[in-house]
Order: sequence, then C-alpha cells, then structure tokens
Amino acid sequence: MLIRLYLDEDAMARSLVSGLRARGISVTTVLDEGMSERSDIEQLEFATKIGRSIYTFNVGHFCSLHTEFVTTGRSHSGIIVVNRQRYSVGEQIRRLSDLVNARSAEQMRNNLHFL
Repeated sequence: MLIRLYLDEDAMARSLVSGLRARGISVTTVLDEGMSERSDIEQLEFATKIGRSIYTFNVGHFCSLHTEFVTTGRSHSGIIVVNRQRYSVGEQIRRLSDLVNARSAEQMRNNLHFL
C-alpha cells in the first residue's frame, strides 16, 4: 500500500497540496479533516487512526513524540519532518514523491523520516 499523507497546519501550503495531488499522491490536511488548533499529539493520533503518515515542519516536537510512542509501545503511521526553511515547495514535492515511490505505508509505520 502506498504512503498516504496528512499535512499539519504548518506544512499545508496550497501549492504543496495541489502539487502532490497533481502527482497522484493521496493527501489530506488538518483543514480538510476539521482538526485545526488541535495539539500535536492529537494530530499524530488522528493521522494514525486514518492510516496516514503525518508531514510537519515541527521537527523537535514530533521527534519527541516519535520517541515517546516507540518507548511506550504505541504505534503511529509514520512521521515525516523537515525544517521549515530547508526546501522550496517544488523540492518538497519532489522529495515527498520520491519517498512515496520508494517506501510502502507498512515501511513507514512507527518510523521517523527526515525529508
């Protein structure tokens, strides 16, 4: 099964979402799902519930959440992090497309991936 993405509030630029969708990547966002202004842990739990890897610019907090989940035996559907200013939207689209084509949803499960 292909990786399906859930973009948090920081990462959900319209151009990124439309660019990924134009490439056939399954993407939903916090706004699409009515999850605005929820905590990061709620976002991760929701992404897991709907079987999607979360994509975020919030590197520090989601790295901590990943560690917390792994050490307490909880599962998540994958976390993809990148520093906000690291890549242009076009480069994010390319890198996320490459990731979706290289890994399965099962391979992302309980993994933290730095874009």
